[in-house]
Amino acid sequence: MEREWLFLLIPLVVGVIFLCFGVHGLRLASALRRAGVTAAGQVVRHETRRDDDGAKYEHPVVAWTTRDGRQCEYSSRLGRGSTPRGFAVGTSVTVRYDEEDPRRFAIRGWDSTTVDSVFTVVGTVLSAGTLSVFLLLILL
Repeated sequence: MEREWLFLLIPLVVGVIFLCFGVHGLRLASALRRAGVTAAGQVVRHETRRDDDGAKYEHPVVAWTTRDGRQCEYSSRLGRGSTPRGFAVGTSVTVRYDEEDPRRFAIRGWDSTTVDSVFTVVGTVLSAGTLSVFLLLILL
């Protein structure tokens, strides 16, 4: 084994990044399910963001009032290519938020753990696969 192992760093680094992103999202969702507070909110607008390829993603901005009377207005961390009917401006939605940091919130019906789960699975497969190949190269 000479320099082949250097090429293994690419999928390993990508896998670890995907794994960290996915686990972080799943932990946030779990914490909100466990200790989050539910509030009635309203979609006040949509933020449009574009990625490097020019694809457009809509992020609903929701306003709600916390139990202690603070006014909150934040954009969802997850965007979609189009806005479903139930999330038009002016629509009432249910928000689950962290009382200590209301910026950590989820919109019921919009935010899901599917993306985080996919990142976790892909990250695990890339990391475990790369480490397996590395161990085979060491043993041979």
